[in-house]
Amino acid sequence: MVYQKDISVHTTHHGQMHDLTEAVGRIVNESRINTGIAQVFNVGSTGAIGTIEFEPGLEDDLPAMFDKLFPPSRDYGHERAWHDGNGHSHLQATTLGPSLTVPVRGGQLVLGTWQQIFHLECDIKPRQRTVVVTVLGES
Repeated sequence: MVYQKDISVHTTHHGQMHDLTEAVGRIVNESRINTGIAQVFNVGSTGAIGTIEFEPGLEDDLPAMFDKLFPPSRDYGHERAWHDGNGHSHLQATTLGPSLTVPVRGGQLVLGTWQQIFHLECDIKPRQRTVVVTVLGES
């Protein structure tokens, strides 16, 4: 069985994180899949998906770390081609990745106690993001 649904995420700034755990969990519940996987995918090349302990310290630390690895001020080839100021955004999102797969057991996401699913906005402009959740498995 396959069940698919979108989550809409409105972002306002670079480095903004959203906890998607509850929304993904609701979709898993709606799917009535007991055993399988939930695949979470950000549509677009400047947003990323991952897991983290979603707390204020890490919510600050993760974007700050990516800005140190790929600072906005660096001269990127993307900037020379497009002049849109978000070359670092593409590299940050690519490094973290656009998707995540989480096991489903007993109709629930299999996550650690302090492990949440998040969306990270890497772009420099507000965005209306679509995150596609696909649940595959058996009921």
